Amino acid sequence: MSSPAALARPQALLFDWDSTLVDNWASIEAAINTTLAAMGYAPWSKDEVRVRVRASLRDSFPALFGDRWAEARQIFYDTIHARHLETVAALPGADALLAGLAEEGLYLGVVSNKTGALLRREAAHLGWSGYFGRLVGAGDAVRDKPDPAPVALALSESGIEPGPNVWFVGDTALDMQCARAAGCRAVLVQGQGAGIDDFSLSPPDLEVADRLELLALVRRL
Repeated sequence: MSSPAALARPQALLFDWDSTLVDNWASIEAAINTTLAAMGYAPWSKDEVRVRVRASLRDSFPALFGDRWAEARQIFYDTIHARHLETVAALPGADALLAGLAEEGLYLGVVSNKTGALLRREAAHLGWSGYFGRLVGAGDAVRDKPDPAPVALALSESGIEPGPNVWFVGDTALDMQCARAAGCRAVLVQGQGAGIDDFSLSPPDLEVADRLELLALVRRL
């Protein structure tokens, strides 16, 4: 793991969305359990939802629902569209982090496995759209996270190439895997994923306790 003394100031920061900048697990849990019930499956607990909902829907639903995955997808989307703006909330320090990084003149983007349209609606609802050069969600690139394709798309209009000068900030092993696949610096924000995931195959380059610690670190560089 890199020490702060060895770090160079990043040119860009790309963020995961859920559990990194926002909390919207209430709508996700309701949507997945409504879908499971409609498909004849038992519901998942809150902890199961947080562990199992990592990959994008187009990557996970065919394995979960087989030939009925398109039907399940429609139920999931119908449910989540009905309430996701009512339940989305910024995580502590997220507003200050984004405002502070924008003041520093850094390029910001999002790479999420939440469907792109939902992601951009939530960002607009929170008043955050102007912070980001590109918000890339599931289905926007040819492949989804952890593939590096959405990272390239998030940077495509910035003039910045993926590399160690781009910090990929997330809370799960899948985020760290995506960062490494793209050649970016993998930055772990301690949270739900940090206590559950096995990071041995994709360890972070840098770990921070929360969003305000990340802002303070960048400002020191």
